Amino acid sequence: MEVLEREKLQIVKESIAVGMTCPDYRQMVGKLAAEGKTTGEEQSEARINYTQLNDRRMKRWDKTFTLSAEVQEKLSNLETDLVLLTITESWCGDAAASLPVINKIAEASPKIEHKVVLRDQHPELMEAFLTNGAQSIPKVIVVDRKNDEILGDWGPRPSLATQMVDTFKKEHGKLTDAFKQDLQVWYNKDKGENILNDFLELLGLE
Repeated sequence: MEVLEREKLQIVKESIAVGMTCPDYRQMVGKLAAEGKTTGEEQSEARINYTQLNDRRMKRWDKTFTLSAEVQEKLSNLETDLVLLTITESWCGDAAASLPVINKIAEASPKIEHKVVLRDQHPELMEAFLTNGAQSIPKVIVVDRKNDEILGDWGPRPSLATQMVDTFKKEHGKLTDAFKQDLQVWYNKDKGENILNDFLELLGLE
């Protein structure tokens, strides 16, 4: 088991080394949206439309989500050097709601570095962090750089949204387009608070 954990850590470290900064990722998504393209090999109309929609959503989240002075102080007082490694794709709706919040958390602390990689370009990494056997994104891996260990991971959705999804799947078998729309409404009403609280808990800063 220990060998497997070391192998997993090595995969994560290699991915961090080649990862993009969040601003670079956002610039790339904006360029793809403007050109009518998407990340990944599947350049379908649906994925292109989602990329364009997510570009707009992320810009809106940038403007509307803010950290309180209390949270900023907690983050600025972090003592351990951490890396947040996000696995995503431009067409992922859940990522569009989560990434701006995660990046503001990282920006609030000199101890946190945030890197972004694309799922389809990193199959080995994705396979190491499946959700119930699925390659669900976004996935954020928290690495303690000083102690050279993985502290945990988060995703593909905040805890309350995960409960909503699990309940709906039990009742209906799969997620419908109407439910996915309702989920986006929930994200907007929650204003990133559930994502923030999940990360404060994960980082031991509750």
